[in-house]
Amino acid sequence: MSQLQIPSSLRPPQDVDTDDCLQDYKYHFNPSILKDCVAFITGGGSGIGFRIAEIFMRHGCHTIIASRNFQRVSEAAKKLVAATGQRCLPLSLDVRQPPAIMAAVDEALREFERIDILINNAAGNFLCPASALSFNAYKTVIDIDTLGTFNTSKVLFEKCFRDHGGVIVNITATLGYRGRALQMHAGTAKAAVDTMTKHLAVEWGPSNVRINSLAPGPISGTEGFRRLGGLEAEEAAHFSTVPLQRAGNKTEIAHSALYLASPLASYVTGTSLVVDGGSWLTSANHFSAIFDQWATEVKKDE
Repeated sequence: MSQLQIPSSLRPPQDVDTDDCLQDYKYHFNPSILKDCVAFITGGGSGIGFRIAEIFMRHGCHTIIASRNFQRVSEAAKKLVAATGQRCLPLSLDVRQPPAIMAAVDEALREFERIDILINNAAGNFLCPASALSFNAYKTVIDIDTLGTFNTSKVLFEKCFRDHGGVIVNITATLGYRGRALQMHAGTAKAAVDTMTKHLAVEWGPSNVRINSLAPGPISGTEGFRRLGGLEAEEAAHFSTVPLQRAGNKTEIAHSALYLASPLASYVTGTSLVVDGGSWLTSANHFSAIFDQWATEVKKDE
């Protein structure tokens, strides 16, 4: 019996591995679904954050992309404006510093007068066994991922969302669902954010603020994919253990963020959307390969 061809409309969207805009984009959502909205995206200069900004802008949204690396977000903003025709404000920001967040949000409000959506995407991660993890390294990941998410959410709530409502999407991970080798620091930090999502959804719901988590799996074309073993997993055919038999791409994550931020998810709050092809259900901890990669990285840094 011959296999039926999957219709093109049901195939994964196209993507590019670099931090560049898509050359060709096919709309699955109404192109104006976020028309005149303004989104504040931390970690928006590269990887998943960059693609979320692009997809939002292609759907009528203006964006603020924030990062510690101002040159990176400045270059990213130029690409995004050229590709979409929407406005994009690049800002320098460290999510560990509440005063810096307040100043950045004030600047964004001077430019756009409103902010409707927050994407908490800033994160820090690396491979390291818990026994080799320094106290400061662990604290740094918690400070960026967990405290940074709270800091930015609180500032946006107080300056915008408490009076006008809004949407928060926290980019988390599935690392803490079962435990992952060499990822104790990031898994702990992201698990805390998932719990924070539930608490804030309960407390801020009466102010018409929706808050959800989005947990990507292995996503090609990202720094995390390169640094956390994605390329090695691909070469070793480890993705054959993933139910969908492949890594995901940045556009797939951006579409999921678009859904959560849009009116299509108007009654969705306090939950986590896992977008990993079923990976966390079946993927094994490949200890020897992961430890070998960590050891190689350590030698490079010596």
